[in-house]
Amino acid sequence: MRPIRPTLAAASIAAVLALAATACGPSEDNAGDKPSAPASQSADGKITIPDDLKDRLKEHGIDLDKWKNGEWKNWDKDKWLREAQDFVNPIIEGLWDTDRMRDAEKPPEKPVDNDISGDEGVTDPTPPPVNAQAVKAPYHSNAAEAGKVFFDGPEGSMVCSATVVKDPAHPGKSNLVWTAGHCVHAGKKGGWYRNITFVPAYNDSARPTSKLRKAPKEEVAPYGLWWGDWAQTSEQWISQGAATGGQGAPFDFAVIHVTPEKGGTGKSLEETVGSALPVNFNAPAVPKIDSMTATGYPAAPPFDGQKLFQCSDKPGRLSITANDPTMYRIGCTMTGGSSGGGWVAKGPDGKPALVSNTSIGPVTAGWLAGPRLGEEAKGVYNAVSKKYASQ
Repeated sequence: MRPIRPTLAAASIAAVLALAATACGPSEDNAGDKPSAPASQSADGKITIPDDLKDRLKEHGIDLDKWKNGEWKNWDKDKWLREAQDFVNPIIEGLWDTDRMRDAEKPPEKPVDNDISGDEGVTDPTPPPVNAQAVKAPYHSNAAEAGKVFFDGPEGSMVCSATVVKDPAHPGKSNLVWTAGHCVHAGKKGGWYRNITFVPAYNDSARPTSKLRKAPKEEVAPYGLWWGDWAQTSEQWISQGAATGGQGAPFDFAVIHVTPEKGGTGKSLEETVGSALPVNFNAPAVPKIDSMTATGYPAAPPFDGQKLFQCSDKPGRLSITANDPTMYRIGCTMTGGSSGGGWVAKGPDGKPALVSNTSIGPVTAGWLAGPRLGEEAKGVYNAVSKKYASQ
């Protein structure tokens, strides 16, 4: 089994799911760590970096002016920022042009055995595969909250999927995006990924790949590019998450606060796309859920990452280790690149709510598993919301 990791440009990939946990910050329980204020963006798109963050970056030998001019490509161990409070993602305008987005097709890999039952936890029989169905275009009319995440790692440009979610501090005006932890942070042997950008309704009209080469940016990214100015994931993912196996998968979630690449119109992400999903941190147990729907941009063969797909299935349970929360599992043929994509089920009010995200899947690409969101996930979500509550 392997996580549905971001996809790497110009690299061969087995038809497996690859998850990559990426950026994370302190959980609400660790709010006392007092991370620095986030970088702020003016109307003209210029980024202001707080002095305390600049000082910490200097300790790693990082000059932000040089960073934006190409130094971000330096992945030396000492230059790969790891700690939650060291997250930095200055906007490099124009970096993600249409060619670079189209060619970013490699998900971060995290292979796991096909039979990954837990030690003592409850694991239901492996579900039969459910063929992923193409979302009807335009995507904005049928899955307005869905989008694609682009970022850079040591091996090149990678991709994941993500979902616009509601912000309790800014009702109707959210700038929060939910994805997998491995889509922002490499876990125990790495650090934060770079140039993290969210593109809602990527390739909204479902153009074939051959036609994307000549498509204007407005068609590929109709609602613009939104850069992560802060990201937070679980401490468990940072300390346990690995490139192979299921380590850290029950805590493989992240929240990104985004800002428009060019300053925007003053509208939030939620106002721009017209929708955002609530997050249910108290979703029913598996026996009480009739169906879950996973959405994403699978990029490993037989898919190419350019189109949006969904799988709907009654979930089962998957236990990685006895002491960690049991994960949800559904049958689905989506592959790497769909990592981080939202899982939706009916909430207590009967309306759709996000209850999980794609984290891992087998080499055979017949099923997906996602974390069951509880107090740890709620702490991450609330911490990011509170960080920007006064802005």
